[in-house]
Amino acid sequence: MNVLRVENLSKSFGNQKIIDNLNLSVPEGSVFGFIGQNGAGKTTTMKMVLGLLQPDNGEIYVCNEPVSFGQTKTNQFIGYLPDVPEFYNYMTSMQYLRLCGEVIGVSKAEIEQRGDELLTLVGLNGVSKKIGGFSRGMKQRLGIAQALLTQPKLLICDEPTSALDPVGRKEILDILRKISKTTTVLFSTHILSDVERICDRVAFLNGGKIAICGTLAEIKALHGHDSLLLEFSANSELQMFRKQEAIKPFLPDSEENNREIILHSRDIKKVQHVLFRVFTETGLCPAKMEIMEPSLESLFLEVIK
Repeated sequence: MNVLRVENLSKSFGNQKIIDNLNLSVPEGSVFGFIGQNGAGKTTTMKMVLGLLQPDNGEIYVCNEPVSFGQTKTNQFIGYLPDVPEFYNYMTSMQYLRLCGEVIGVSKAEIEQRGDELLTLVGLNGVSKKIGGFSRGMKQRLGIAQALLTQPKLLICDEPTSALDPVGRKEILDILRKISKTTTVLFSTHILSDVERICDRVAFLNGGKIAICGTLAEIKALHGHDSLLLEFSANSELQMFRKQEAIKPFLPDSEENNREIILHSRDIKKVQHVLFRVFTETGLCPAKMEIMEPSLESLFLEVIK
């Protein structure tokens, strides 16, 4: 089942079209990365999913229920973590979760049980200081706990790691991966290494449309160039290699760094055959030869060209 389904969604602000006939499905049980440049429309899309922004056209379904602007019926299935969550700084974590539970009508006994479980999950159980003294990472972790209080089917996170240091980013990603066993996770980001670390599926947003969507393996297989890295023992060997006539067709798209060169091609076997012939004819022998998988960064740059 798809927890979230977006069909032919469009949204403009004035004369600027931000979302243009967007179609997207998020399968249940997945960690789904929603990738795009800053300003690409990721937050706009999420606000429409939450019913906070009215689409110009299109339909949105959460757990097969239609989303209606200004109504919160489908939000019973959703937990939401904005990029900059706001709290009452004079409260402790548990006091804040109690307040949130009371607002949404959760019983006191359930609030206490769920609060303890969630604060343990995010590493804040036993932390007695006020929220005003929390680091940015601690606030993000508390935001995840609050978003999970209603045991949602879908957790939406808007740029959850964008302003965190490496330790804080790892903590958030570890939590998102852990909760994916019970809650589908959709998070927007422009930090591609985060996506590669935890996502099952990804969608690239470009020009208001989904340019690529699928599992990482599918996307890399269909859209990525294979790359082959060669490392020579001396720069003179690399320069001799570059002068070979058989190599020159591969040089325009190559990358060179010190004694290394990376050759790109959609037919990497052909490149290998040429290389082995060159090595035999010249006596050159690289210290290292490695076929590299396409990176998400290279695929993203290819999409937004």
